[in-house]
Amino acid sequence: MKRPLDELLHNRVGVVKLARIYSNIVSPPVIFAVLGLAIALWERPFWVGIVWGAVYGFTISLLPILFVLFLLKTGRISELHMSNTRERHLPYAIAMVCAVLLYIILTLFDGPQTLHCLAIFNMVELAALGIINIYWLISMHVTGVMAAMVIVWLVFGWQASLIVLPLVISVAWARLYLNRHTPTQVIAGLALGIVSVLLLVPFGCF
Repeated sequence: MKRPLDELLHNRVGVVKLARIYSNIVSPPVIFAVLGLAIALWERPFWVGIVWGAVYGFTISLLPILFVLFLLKTGRISELHMSNTRERHLPYAIAMVCAVLLYIILTLFDGPQTLHCLAIFNMVELAALGIINIYWLISMHVTGVMAAMVIVWLVFGWQASLIVLPLVISVAWARLYLNRHTPTQVIAGLALGIVSVLLLVPFGCF
């Protein structure tokens, strides 16, 4: 695999800089924080939905992001996107712990049922990514955004999912353009995003 275009500071200009910033913004933690809030507001009254959306976003998104930033600050990982698969093991494990914690909170305090499903999905997806990551690099960005599109389709309808489609295409392009992933790794991410959601449908989720 080629060296990522944005790995070196002096390369982070022009389109490379834009693609890197876009990848940082349209990342799985951000996507799922927004999706969790939308689902909470859809299922519960406004202020209750806001609270549950905040709980979801804090637990499933902010805590793992803060942990990765801590690893970066202390030199335990070399760069934010962690192209070295060995650097991803601990972040995946912590993200899984956060997903389990979220599910427990939702269960104890009668949280929105669809958020329960989203928490279960987060655990399934993170487990799959973690296992794959032991042997091979797969696109976490593409997996996340593809899964989000499928969840939006199942919860809000196919018309709403079209809003997410441009994100799927643009995120896949950005990861390929930056040489962060190969086409095979991106296609695998698309497939995993779809399968990890559809596996839960027979069990009454989404």
